[in-house]
Amino acid sequence: MKVRINLFGALRDADASGYIELEVPEPCTIGELRELLRDHLRTYAPHISVGLVQRSAFASNDEILHNHRLLPEHGQIAILPPVSGG
Repeated sequence: MKVRINLFGALRDADASGYIELEVPEPCTIGELRELLRDHLRTYAPHISVGLVQRSAFASNDEILHNHRLLPEHGQIAILPPVSGG
């Protein structure tokens, strides 16, 4: 299954297109996707901290997806890095 991960914040620097597409096994949980994305970034975007992926949230169009959840069937999600500010 191919999944499209829309990138935001500091993670957007991982790819100029603003997203990454990964081939993942079916079924695949968010936790498994998190590991696959970290491996991908180590190879293709080593300037991005893989720790940032660990601290980021994954979301579908209408909800935050926790590590135990399966990927949505439509295969498109976003990764949202933590933010700070006031």
